[in-house]
Amino acid sequence: MIRLEDVTLFVRSAALGSFSNAAREAGLLPGQVSAAVHRLERDLDKRLFVRSTRSLRLTAEGEKYLPFAHEMLEVVNAGAESLHSDDNELTGELRVAMPSDIGRNVLLPLLTHFCQQHPRVSLRLSLSDQISDVFRDPVDVAIRYGVLENSSYVALPLAEMNRRVLAASPDYLAKHGRPQTLDEVVNHYCLPFVMNGQVYDKWSFPENGMRRQLIVKSRMQCDDADVARRWAIEGLGIVYKSWIDISADVQAGRLEVLLPQHTGEAAPLNLICPHRKQFSVAIRQLHSLLREHLRPIVAALPAG
Repeated sequence: MIRLEDVTLFVRSAALGSFSNAAREAGLLPGQVSAAVHRLERDLDKRLFVRSTRSLRLTAEGEKYLPFAHEMLEVVNAGAESLHSDDNELTGELRVAMPSDIGRNVLLPLLTHFCQQHPRVSLRLSLSDQISDVFRDPVDVAIRYGVLENSSYVALPLAEMNRRVLAASPDYLAKHGRPQTLDEVVNHYCLPFVMNGQVYDKWSFPENGMRRQLIVKSRMQCDDADVARRWAIEGLGIVYKSWIDISADVQAGRLEVLLPQHTGEAAPLNLICPHRKQFSVAIRQLHSLLREHLRPIVAALPAG
């Protein structure tokens, strides 16, 4: 019979990349974690890890089993929570990862309000433009922009009609002029974002059923998308960002949308979970709160 403790140690070993780290987290000896995983492999009759003196990585079978292991633990935890909480009271830990800009400037007040409304919910928030792996990282849900490429994820849409727009500050436009066509954009200072060491300086626009791509130049780069927005407000260049990220700046006059007649790239926003059963009552209520807040923002998006 599979032991729940063995599954837990398997999941944490996969997330932390070593038996030693998993043992340290659990207050055990590395040999105890190794024995637990070996026991689980014996029960499943499959090898879950490829071990070496320097690395620990999942086998193909381990990769396949990992989401089910996550789901097993979540179901057990949800059952325990249901026995120790009132029917109308949310409890437990909520671990959320989301992008820096929308996280700080749009969603943070909503998450704060959610925790104030539900005092028995604890929040662990990760703000980063690096993409979280919801199967490996210690998060329950991730909020992400973009079209989902991994069908194994389960997603609840937050703002499916959102898209990117070009924008610059009034000061920048006064000094450098306003581009009248997409071709003119490449002659301006632009502020692309950096992710995983890669500069995203190729800006795409749907055009006549195809994709139009601009290769822009930049003299200032950062791996925090919020910094690019702040630089744009300071008049240092043009940004190509999600409308949700800059809508408040446009409404306040800090930024102006450029070339609204050119529809920008789709940037749907989703709340992502690795498994269907991981959408707890707390996560579903949080999803409803965020979606209702974002609805009027997206509705104000300039028509293309």
